[in-house]
Amino acid sequence: MYGPLRPDPSLPPVRINLYSDTQTRPSPAMREAMLGAGVGDEQLGLDPSVNALCERVAAMLGKEAAMFLPSGAMCNSVAILTHCRPGDEIIAHETAHIIEAEGGAPWALAGARVLGLRGARGMFSADDLRAALTMPSRYAAPQVLLEIEQTANLGGGTIWPLATLRDLVGIARAAGMATHMDGARLMNAVVASGISAAAYAAPFDTVWIDFTKGLGAPLGAVLAGSADLIDRAWRWKQRLGGALRQAGICAAACLYALDHNVDRLAEDHANARDLAAGLAAIGGLNVEPPETNLVYVDVAASGRTPGDWAAALRAQGIMVSVMGATRLRLCTHLDVTGTDIIETIAAFHNLA
Repeated sequence: MYGPLRPDPSLPPVRINLYSDTQTRPSPAMREAMLGAGVGDEQLGLDPSVNALCERVAAMLGKEAAMFLPSGAMCNSVAILTHCRPGDEIIAHETAHIIEAEGGAPWALAGARVLGLRGARGMFSADDLRAALTMPSRYAAPQVLLEIEQTANLGGGTIWPLATLRDLVGIARAAGMATHMDGARLMNAVVASGISAAAYAAPFDTVWIDFTKGLGAPLGAVLAGSADLIDRAWRWKQRLGGALRQAGICAAACLYALDHNVDRLAEDHANARDLAAGLAAIGGLNVEPPETNLVYVDVAASGRTPGDWAAALRAQGIMVSVMGATRLRLCTHLDVTGTDIIETIAAFHNLA
């Protein structure tokens, strides 16, 4: 998954980084905002920049309260630990980030197992969820949490329809379950669909957004929910070492991102569409139509492995992700230009 990232001095410098939107670097203007940030002890509620960020994100998501954390993975872990107890069961898609890319954290930290449901493009239906529910029994693990990833990364950056989310949450609530949204790329869904973050977040008990992907900050994510939930989540933040000190330097980057880097996500989506169209014209490549900023390419018919393609591209200074036995992922972001897209398509043509 994603492929190894090991320094190799024999390789040329990376010119075009399509590995992930986590590869963005803070702009000079963002660094200036960080330099001028007001700071204080975040644990004591004395950091004005962190407080401003949490208040803004809570309002944006329509929640009572929020907390600043170093990463989205920690947001997921803190939320799961707050909602679940050892032996509980979480229901998510089988390709969810909490299953595929967080080191088994739900099992290791919360002692909760995750039941992965199948479904095309990273999503499942209301009928799929109903079929997965079990009758309350002393023999069965309590099903306590429904988890949704918006957008669905391994599904191709797909956007869960709002009506589907509402249906799923309604079923989960009727079954006595809590609900959590992994909003790593929620703002991509907002920009692509025109539906507000608050509307997507409204059905869920907890939700978080990431600032290190398309929004371009060097670190940070914000978890939001009711005042009571966030108050309880703080104990887990403390236990996991997520409590910070003068974190305003980092929160300032996130505030800058909200001011300057949200609407421009549309550029990433346009670049992804152009990239997909260019690659689709190459024989042996099966390109999944992108909905946001992730372009998945199945290379099985090309006669080469994804690793072969990635290595050949890396030799030209282009970095992409290997995603399983047959797929590559190319991720557009604020450090990828239209010229980069043209060069990448040309590189694929030359290698075909």
